[in-house]
Amino acid sequence: MTRYLIIGNGAAGVSAAEEICLTDTRAEVTIVNAEKHPMYSRPGLAYVVINEIPDRQVIARSLDWYAANGISLVQGAVTRLDAEAREVELADGRRLPYDKLLIATGARAVPLPNPGHALDGVVYLDTLDGTRDLLRRAKRARRAVVVGGGITAFELVEGLAHHKVETHFLVRKDTLWSAVFNEKESHTLAERMTEHGVRIHYRSEVAEVIGDARGRVTGVKLTSGEVLPCDLVGAGIGVKPQIGLVRDTALKLDKGILVDEYLQTSVPDVFAAGDCAQVWDRWTERYTLDSLWPSAVAAGRIAGRNMTARYPGMRAAYVKGIAFNACLLFGLHITAMGQLGAGRELAEPDIVQHISRGSSEVMTTTPHAYASAWSEQGASSLRLVLSGQRLVGALVVGQQTLADPLRDLIEWGTDLGPLRQDLALGGPAMTDRILRYWKLAKLRQSPEFATTVHQGVWE
Repeated sequence: MTRYLIIGNGAAGVSAAEEICLTDTRAEVTIVNAEKHPMYSRPGLAYVVINEIPDRQVIARSLDWYAANGISLVQGAVTRLDAEAREVELADGRRLPYDKLLIATGARAVPLPNPGHALDGVVYLDTLDGTRDLLRRAKRARRAVVVGGGITAFELVEGLAHHKVETHFLVRKDTLWSAVFNEKESHTLAERMTEHGVRIHYRSEVAEVIGDARGRVTGVKLTSGEVLPCDLVGAGIGVKPQIGLVRDTALKLDKGILVDEYLQTSVPDVFAAGDCAQVWDRWTERYTLDSLWPSAVAAGRIAGRNMTARYPGMRAAYVKGIAFNACLLFGLHITAMGQLGAGRELAEPDIVQHISRGSSEVMTTTPHAYASAWSEQGASSLRLVLSGQRLVGALVVGQQTLADPLRDLIEWGTDLGPLRQDLALGGPAMTDRILRYWKLAKLRQSPEFATTVHQGVWE
């Protein structure tokens, strides 16, 4: 009987456990969980904080599910990996042996780097317990300052504003979500935010979080010297892979744990998947990090399958899909996919940034040779990013008719050369042309294409 040990109870870890149970019916599967809850949806926390769903609804697997599948759930934090002895050590001294190990420790919110970051009243939207704490504090708070530039920061702002907290949002540059948005897209979201009472401070950075004698937040001092009084400071500056337990091991590391196409680390029988793994990306041709729920699920399943492989021919390579995230911010539907850094020339040295939860390093990467097309209809907009003749990225704001077709066109590596002139049309005409082109491309993907009469699809 093979002993499979999984460190991490998130999307990657649980998906791997499910796959192992399907492919090795005699498996002994153990998941080590650093939190006290069974698996829950981290993306769902954004909806908890605005009261769209109750917190119990984010629980994705019940304790009965683990028992029914023969999976042992061990609560505790792993502090050391001994790859030679094939065991891990927990903070309380317990040791767990393994034959095959998966590291799926995920990523956690990066603490503010400023003095006062540990004061009572600095909050994060990162865990279920942290979200519950945020909701309790929001009921009493009068004023909050949010720091950060990615999706989590926006979710913090929306959550606090929803609870009638006077919310100030500090933005380091002149635009919102500058790694992805252009100036017009930023303006559209800014209008929605100000309509909800949010006060946006551009070109503003924190110098220090100020507290009282009892260690409670009382304000934020900016680098300009201005002081903003507040009860809460929301930190959404990014997430960082949880790889501390393997830093003094033989595993090869970069920003995360480096893995090959089978999600195998540099140590035999040790795999890694999810937010903590740095995987080869075919789009940017480099090893990148993702903090995307669908990517973690897909990688977890491949890792689980490869862990059970009895010989090399049974293994499956993990091929990253395009970076894709859909979110709803202040009533505005936003879908970001692929490479979106095109046309964004940096006028200053880029300050080191952490990847945001719900994003990918791929999204901020500039294609080798890019062009862009832009269309706007009221509050809705569409931006396409092309590398040569190939569509490599798209940002869909508002109306989502083209979201899935564009995702397919990017995934298929479709040549948009015949469509380049039509992209200048904008408006409904541009949408119609893209939809018809997608239908033709979809038809070409089918085995029946050669025998299908398709002449009228594009004409």
